[in-house]
Amino acid sequence: QWYQRRVRGFNPEVQAKLAAQAEENKEKALKMNIGDRCEARTPKAPIRRGEVMFVGEVEFKDGYWVGIKFDEPVGKHDGVVQGKRYFTCDNKYGGFCQPRFVEVGDFPPELDFSDDEI
Repeated sequence: QWYQRRVRGFNPEVQAKLAAQAEENKEKALKMNIGDRCEARTPKAPIRRGEVMFVGEVEFKDGYWVGIKFDEPVGKHDGVVQGKRYFTCDNKYGGFCQPRFVEVGDFPPELDFSDDEI
């Protein structure tokens, strides 16, 4: 029986976890607005700040996603994924995150003073 579940790719515990994550993503997404400042806190990646540019379902993955225009060139694209434009920004400034990894709030752009002279 275990083998059959594994071969078919169905594990009730995994399916329940995925369903809970999908519901959490939907609930968080519906509370976000275009133009909100945000921080993306994806696993195994540095925290990135930006602006919410898109919230909703996309054609390239299931579920709800947040399109972000990052403050720094840490993204993967310019708002176009697989030939479809979801939002507009400079190349390498755009990215998508699951809503559960995005916090909206008062996150001003980080200022870089590393080149300033003393």
